Amino acid sequence: MHRAHVSKIGMTALVPPELIFACAGEPFDVNNIIPASKNYPKNKLCAWTAIWREMLVKREIKIDSLIVVAGGDCHNALVDGQKAAMSGIPTHFFFYPFDGDVQYLESQLHKLSSFLGNIEYPEKFRDVKALKKLGRKIDNKRLNGKISSSEAFRILVSFSDLMGDLDRFRNALDIKEGNIALNNRVALIGVPPIYHDFHEAAQSLDLQIVFDELPYEFVRHSGDDINEVALDYCNYTFARSLDFRIEFLQKELEKRKVEGVIHYTQFACHHVLEDEILRAKLDYPMLTIQGDLPGKTPQQIKLRLEAFREVLERS
Repeated sequence: MHRAHVSKIGMTALVPPELIFACAGEPFDVNNIIPASKNYPKNKLCAWTAIWREMLVKREIKIDSLIVVAGGDCHNALVDGQKAAMSGIPTHFFFYPFDGDVQYLESQLHKLSSFLGNIEYPEKFRDVKALKKLGRKIDNKRLNGKISSSEAFRILVSFSDLMGDLDRFRNALDIKEGNIALNNRVALIGVPPIYHDFHEAAQSLDLQIVFDELPYEFVRHSGDDINEVALDYCNYTFARSLDFRIEFLQKELEKRKVEGVIHYTQFACHHVLEDEILRAKLDYPMLTIQGDLPGKTPQQIKLRLEAFREVLERS
């Protein structure tokens, strides 16, 4: 039966998109439109959340309801999400457990399911799981120099909502392969850069990004039902303690044979405070970059990337 209207569900941070699809909704990660945005907020701490907040309040982003995430990769979203909710958008608040409590997360997923109208298409869990398996293959192709870091990032970051359409997204995974020299293998940790051409800029300076921390979280968690999703997503590193996240990073960086680490932080983001600890715990040359407003990668940052490449080449 054809559905006359599919509810578009806005998400302020990572929410299991398989559950939204299973509840006959269309997930829409409001963050994914920010890097290409030309909107500059009047009042802000973090530009990421302030831009989508203003666009939601002004109805420049068309959604039917909103999921505001707390205890995930973004804490500013909790306040800016409440401001959007106060404008009249039906809103649900979703909380990750800091201690990885599976039963707690399962209860949160059941509450979210009720908000979304309950599960109508349980097969969507398996459909999304299969696509995420392809996503991990794309990540591996980037790691082996078969596709560019910018192309891999474009796909991986889209796994937060799978473009709201599983068939369209499946077609987008058909990427032409090539052979790319993996000189100066670096990991990009932290939240994704607000600059839409950051991966291209790094690549042009012969820095090959072989790991994107947060987008990799989008493809490594899945499940065939709510119970399995809770069991897997309870290990979502950005919702857990920093020790838990660092232990995971240490294994991934070693596995990917990275030579250096770029830590991207967003202005007025709590993740800025993690930089000192990450530097102490991760035994790699590290460049910390802080961004603010969306657009192209500033020339000053390109110069710092170039200097970092020279450090890697000397070492």
